[in-house]
Amino acid sequence: MSTRYIGAHTSDAGGFVMAVRRAAAAKMRALQLFTAPPTYYGDKVTIKPPKAAAFAAALADAGIEPRHVMVHSAYVLNTASNEPDKAARAANGLAKELERSTALGVMGCCFHPGSSGDGDPGDACDRVGDAIAHALAAVPETASGTRVLIENTAGAGRTMGRSAEEIARMLARVPAALRHRTGYGLDTCHLFASGHDLTSSAEAQRATLDAFEQRIGERPAFFHLNDSQHPFGSNKDRHALIGAGAIGAEPFRWLLADSRAEGIPLILETPNDRDETADDDATADPADVRMMDLLGAFIAG
Repeated sequence: MSTRYIGAHTSDAGGFVMAVRRAAAAKMRALQLFTAPPTYYGDKVTIKPPKAAAFAAALADAGIEPRHVMVHSAYVLNTASNEPDKAARAANGLAKELERSTALGVMGCCFHPGSSGDGDPGDACDRVGDAIAHALAAVPETASGTRVLIENTAGAGRTMGRSAEEIARMLARVPAALRHRTGYGLDTCHLFASGHDLTSSAEAQRATLDAFEQRIGERPAFFHLNDSQHPFGSNKDRHALIGAGAIGAEPFRWLLADSRAEGIPLILETPNDRDETADDDATADPADVRMMDLLGAFIAG
């Protein structure tokens, strides 16, 4: 069986268990979900043991291992903010997200670092690192080894995390004793939009990934597989179906052949066909099925 674990951020209408069932219906081997509404801080939301147990049972039924499951943190967590109150609330929100993700026993939770505003970018990177350290200190490590993972950004405005250098500085801020509980992942749309070459050749794509690995000191812990609605270097975070955007399909074939795609969650965040999903509908979104078939064909060669 392939060691490429592909899945998607499936709809959680009807709860976590339904998100898993929709992933299983598309024959996914990985999964991403929200643990709370992504437009809120979620600082009061907790995961009760019965809910976590039901989620674990659903994963087992679907044949999806928890180490191939990710949580995406709320979009509003601006850990880079130079406004102390906002930065503090974001750090607490990230800690709460790690608490929920740990309760579910998943591999990790990823987050967007946020914007530096009119502050110094280097200081903003340090604030992101401090927020990660705060979350890790607040939530004890468990056997699941749930990690806090930085997601690279498309680089619009003053958003942080568009480069290997920025991500490396964020992670360097985390105390050595906690460093194994954090890391980073790469979104293909964000890479392309922020001016990193994924498309001119397989060699150029490999050089881009090499640069991140060498500067940060480790491989990505996940990939988000997304085409881009906008051209190279646009700094616009607008995802497209693979093969329907400016990246095109072939670079994803190269990426799936790269050893760095082995054994980690490879998560589609591409547009869906359905605008809404009924709570009791466990069928897969047709667009997810098409994407799984396309990527599966790439792996099969």
